[in-house]
Amino acid sequence: MWRHIASPGLIGLLIGILSGAAAAAPDTAPRPTRVVSMNVCTDQLALMLAAPGQLLSVSYLARDARISSMVDAAHKVGVNHGRAEEIYLQDPDLVIAGRFSTQATVAMLVRLGVPVVVIEPARSLDDVRARILQMGEILGRTAAAKTLLAEYDAGLAALATNAADAAPGDGPRAAIYSARGWTQGDASLSGQILRAAGLRNIAGELGLDTGGRLALEQLALQAPDLLITPQPYPGHSQAEEILDHPAVTALRASAGQALMSDRDWVCGTPYVLRAIDALTTARRTWQEDHK
Repeated sequence: MWRHIASPGLIGLLIGILSGAAAAAPDTAPRPTRVVSMNVCTDQLALMLAAPGQLLSVSYLARDARISSMVDAAHKVGVNHGRAEEIYLQDPDLVIAGRFSTQATVAMLVRLGVPVVVIEPARSLDDVRARILQMGEILGRTAAAKTLLAEYDAGLAALATNAADAAPGDGPRAAIYSARGWTQGDASLSGQILRAAGLRNIAGELGLDTGGRLALEQLALQAPDLLITPQPYPGHSQAEEILDHPAVTALRASAGQALMSDRDWVCGTPYVLRAIDALTTARRTWQEDHK
């Protein structure tokens, strides 16, 4: 069993890429000045692009380092818990929600006359590009968004060069396995992250193009070269018990293992670059071990 360590040099480059967009030249178009975000993924894009003082609050999850890459920035603004009365009392001129944000809250805010924009989750690396530009337009920060987009594209290009040693369709077979035995297919953001890292996703072999539940028996029979699991959350979770099943433990012992942090690839933000880099390193380690 092994754990990957991403390249310090490339990680440093990627962190630098993600650090300067909000300082881009200001837009001249009118923009909302009292913005609330209530979804952890919209939180992070908003924190990257908002002008100083523009964000009133983000969801409390933006301060959770397990699922947010913008924890430090989130501590510099207020937080909300997705409740309509709490958000309404903040007197926002715009609320940004995700498709799976609390629907009752969104409906109540709309009835109260509060402008709400709902952003769809990113399901591909191209969707990340689109969400960057969309957030820039919503916030009236199109110049900052274009700067961040250019840096994201530069990061993808650097990673493509870094992963050029992987022949298409010839990389190790990988399985994403998370709580409740859920996996992600090629037609998902996670699946595209695997592909960009030069890995083959066994979900595609099983017809799970967008993802779905992968039975333990199927996982064992597929015998993936790499098993990709989330870093466990502290405490006891019935949903995560399956990750401690003897069959999964045996796969961890016989195959390569990559532990991935939710904060790097659950949301469609430029931080998916870190996930691609980490999995590229995991693939190379496996290939070196199996020469």
